[in-house]
Amino acid sequence: MSPTSPTTATPAYPGHGHVTFLGAGPGDPGLLTLRAVEALAGADVLIAEPDVLDVVRVHARPGVSTPELTVVDDASKAAVVPVLRDAANLVMEAARGGKRVVRAVTGDPGLDGNAGAEMLACAAEGIAFEVVPGVATAVGVPAYAGVPLRDSEGTDVRFVDARTASDRCWTEVGASDGTVVVSTTLDAVAAAAGELVAAGRKPDTPLTVTVAGTTTRQRTWTATLGTIAQVFKQGKVLPSPDGHQPVIAVVGERSSAAQRDQLSWFESKPLFGWRVLVPRTKEQAASLSDQLRSYGAVPHEVPTIAVEPPRTPQQMERAVKGLVTGRYEWIAFTSVNAVKAVREKFEEYGLDARAFAGIKVAAVGEQTAAALVDFGVKPDLVPSGEQSAAGLLEDWPPYDSVFDPIDRVFLPRADIATETLVAGLIELGWEVDDVTAYRTVRASPPPADTREAIKGGGFDAVLFTSSSTVRNLVGIAGKPHNVTVIACIGPATAKTAEEHGLRVDVLSPEPSVHKLAEALADFGIRRREAALEAGDPVTRPSERRPGARRRRTT
Repeated sequence: MSPTSPTTATPAYPGHGHVTFLGAGPGDPGLLTLRAVEALAGADVLIAEPDVLDVVRVHARPGVSTPELTVVDDASKAAVVPVLRDAANLVMEAARGGKRVVRAVTGDPGLDGNAGAEMLACAAEGIAFEVVPGVATAVGVPAYAGVPLRDSEGTDVRFVDARTASDRCWTEVGASDGTVVVSTTLDAVAAAAGELVAAGRKPDTPLTVTVAGTTTRQRTWTATLGTIAQVFKQGKVLPSPDGHQPVIAVVGERSSAAQRDQLSWFESKPLFGWRVLVPRTKEQAASLSDQLRSYGAVPHEVPTIAVEPPRTPQQMERAVKGLVTGRYEWIAFTSVNAVKAVREKFEEYGLDARAFAGIKVAAVGEQTAAALVDFGVKPDLVPSGEQSAAGLLEDWPPYDSVFDPIDRVFLPRADIATETLVAGLIELGWEVDDVTAYRTVRASPPPADTREAIKGGGFDAVLFTSSSTVRNLVGIAGKPHNVTVIACIGPATAKTAEEHGLRVDVLSPEPSVHKLAEALADFGIRRREAALEAGDPVTRPSERRPGARRRRTT
């Protein structure tokens, strides 16, 4: 018998509320724990710090209540610092009403003084609560900055909040030769450095300062206690209206520049901080955006195509009924939207994936196959080579009157799809019911700020996955600025881009959106290496001088 382990499910207390104090980490949504995600899914009420609300809300169920935290006094509002809150009142009110409450804080609740006070309030009223630890900001941010806090010799580590540190605290850490992790704000870093020097730390002690840690806005400066003020001044970091931003400063030998050059894994990602425009439909953009995020990019999805039902639905209705009555041997899906169209018809008629029993199913590529699996259908045929109509035909078996009892294929597709697949199937001996399952129309223009960013060079790159995305994006939003890196999925798309006056920088080696994203990442790596080799700062394309030439790469 295996050893037992404690349950992690939120306990049920009939007639009573329950509070989960949850650490949301420093900012990267991927740092939420599995237990945190589980607790969020069961919450009736979600009370979250403004900085992490978007991080945790995506894991809560639809309809969860998210009361807004309010400012207690005008002084805290004017200071532009983490505000005083009435969270305790909101937590207690919801818990008294028998609700399951999740109270989410930045970092870890054990290091949040307000959360500690709220726990005591729950205990005083006999309200059951639990604590879900999170990645502490003072630990997670240095890790993402490539700054180890300890070495093999067991360096002492001290954590200091500069906003509440006493003279005694500064004296103690100043007398130490260990690593000091200081939580402060950008415009108060120099003052904290001065406190440490006055308390005995040497002015040449290495220092790193990281703002927006663990997010794609992260930036780290390396200096010493004695030079940090000058580094900020020369780099025009300060003075700045953003000086109130929280930062983590690490003081000690572990934060030296030589080590950060080797250990800065996050900020050295190939597309770190790049704003990449993904002009596709929402359904198609999701997996591509996830891949871009893994390279450090910030994808911005702009639908260029809207999907609408066919003008005359009768043909589609007859075909779906034919699936149930055994009219077809095969059904071939050439897009995610085709899967969606058939699925919606099934739901309209009260059908589910079981209606595909006895029918062979083909998918043009991996994304379409994934949409079918999500529907509960495992495709019988996916191209082993090129993911296209031509690739599907390469693997499609010819009709055999002995082994195939039915000779008909149902092909639900877009109104503007090419005839390649139909002609190829007929040549293989099949009869094809070529049915318009949906119409593609040009989407509405994106918001004004997005259009301005496209035309004004606010995006670092744009990925074009078809000729129609080129035409539609230019039509609804204007032509991308010439500092923007243009990446195309194939020669035909590149030709269309060039016809619209765009210079193509990246060409995918294969007609695959994922290979296209890889090619853009490779471009980013080569660009970064060239800057470092030349002794230039690593910048994003949108930070370059307008009109600078770029070489095309494949």
